[in-house]
Amino acid sequence: EYIRSWYFNKLEVTRFSSSVGKYVGFTELGVKNAEAWNKDASYLSVMRAQKETYCQHNIQNDYTAALTKS
Repeated sequence: EYIRSWYFNKLEVTRFSSSVGKYVGFTELGVKNAEAWNKDASYLSVMRAQKETYCQHNIQNDYTAALTKS
């Protein structure tokens, strides 16, 4: 799962989660930002592609490293 969070003063404002597939806001400002970002289909598709770029690319590396350390 790919999660990207935005924080302000140590408080999570907005989060993109690949399992949900969209932004979720946790504060008043975060909800407004999430609504605006969720309306932009091109931006959402870029964020959904980040899962393949960051997560799926490194699964084998992380799995191998975990096995060799245990």
